[in-house]
Amino acid sequence: MFEFKRTRRAGVIAALAVGVTLFAAGCSGGSGDSGSSGDAGGDEALSITMLPKNLGNAYFDTSTKGATAAADEIGATLEEVGPSEASPTSQVQYIQTAAQQGAGALIVSANDPEALCDALGEASDAGVKVVTFDSDTNPDCRDLFINQATAEGIAKIQVDLIAEQIGDAGQIAVLSASANATNQNAWIETMKELLAADHPNIELVEVVYGDDDDQTSFDKTAALLQTYPELKGIVSPTTVGISAAARYLSTSEYKGKVALTGLGTPNQMREYVEDGTVTAFALWNPADLGYLATFAAAALYNGDITGAEGDTFDAGTLGSYEVGADGVVLLGDPYVFDADNIGDFDF
Repeated sequence: MFEFKRTRRAGVIAALAVGVTLFAAGCSGGSGDSGSSGDAGGDEALSITMLPKNLGNAYFDTSTKGATAAADEIGATLEEVGPSEASPTSQVQYIQTAAQQGAGALIVSANDPEALCDALGEASDAGVKVVTFDSDTNPDCRDLFINQATAEGIAKIQVDLIAEQIGDAGQIAVLSASANATNQNAWIETMKELLAADHPNIELVEVVYGDDDDQTSFDKTAALLQTYPELKGIVSPTTVGISAAARYLSTSEYKGKVALTGLGTPNQMREYVEDGTVTAFALWNPADLGYLATFAAAALYNGDITGAEGDTFDAGTLGSYEVGADGVVLLGDPYVFDADNIGDFDF
C-alpha cells in the first residue's frame, strides 16, 4: 500500500539526478528561450521563488533540488530564499520581496496557516501565482497546495510502524516540529484518533516540539526519556526531529530498548538503521514534491490550469496530475524505509 509505483520511482531518480547536477554546478534554471505565454508573464521566462520553512534543512534542500530540475526542464529560473529558523512570521519578508521583484510564481512551505495570508494576498494581487507545498496555508491564501500524501495516510503509516515495533502496547510520545506547523498538527490529530480507535493498549503520554532545530529536538528527546522511564517508543513526524532523536538514542542506554519511527530521509537515517537504532521509518521523496510543485506553478503561470477542481496538468517524468477539492494536488503514498531497502536511495 505504501510503495511508490514503478513509474513514479523512475521519476524520482530522474528528477533527483538532474537536480543534483544542477545544484553542484550552481545553476538555478534554464535559458529563457522557451518563454511563458501566460497573462502574468507574456513572452518572458517564468521566474520562481522557492521559500521553504527554513534554510539548511536537509529535507528542503532535497525538495529544492527537485524544483531546480523541473525549472531547468521547463526553461524557468528558480531562486531559493528563506529564514534560518522556522517561525510563523519569518517568511513574510521573503514573500514581499519576491512580489516586489516581479516573481511569476512563489512556492512556499508555510510555517503557519494564517500568518502568511496577508503577504500572500498582496503577492497574488501583484500577479504572482502562489503554490504551497509540504505545509499549507488556508486554502483561500494560495492557488494550489501540493500535498505529499493525505493526512490519513501519513498518520496511519506512522501509527502502524510504532505499533509493530513496540508490540502494540506501552507508552509513546511524539516529537514534532513547531506548535504552529499545519501539516504536523493535522497528522498528530489523526494519529490520536487512530490510536484511540485501533490501539487501546498504546498510551500517547505527551507531544513535544523541537521547532525543527537539531539541538532543541535532541534535548527534547533526552527530556522525554527522563520524564517517562517506561516510554516504549517515540514518533517524530519531522526529518529534523527524527534524526536528532536517533542521534541521541544511538549512544544512550535506550538504544534497542526505545523504538523510534516517523518521517526522515534515507541519507539522514541510514547510519541509524544500519546500527540498529531505528528499525523502519517513512517518507515520500521530497525531490518529487519540489519537482511537482514547480510544474504546477508553471501550469498556473502559463494559464494551462486555474487551480479549479478537475484541472489536469503534465508534471514531466512524474506524469499527469489532477487538481482535487480545495486546490489540492496529491503526490502519492508514503514509502517505508528499512534495512532491506535504504541502500537503494540517495537523498
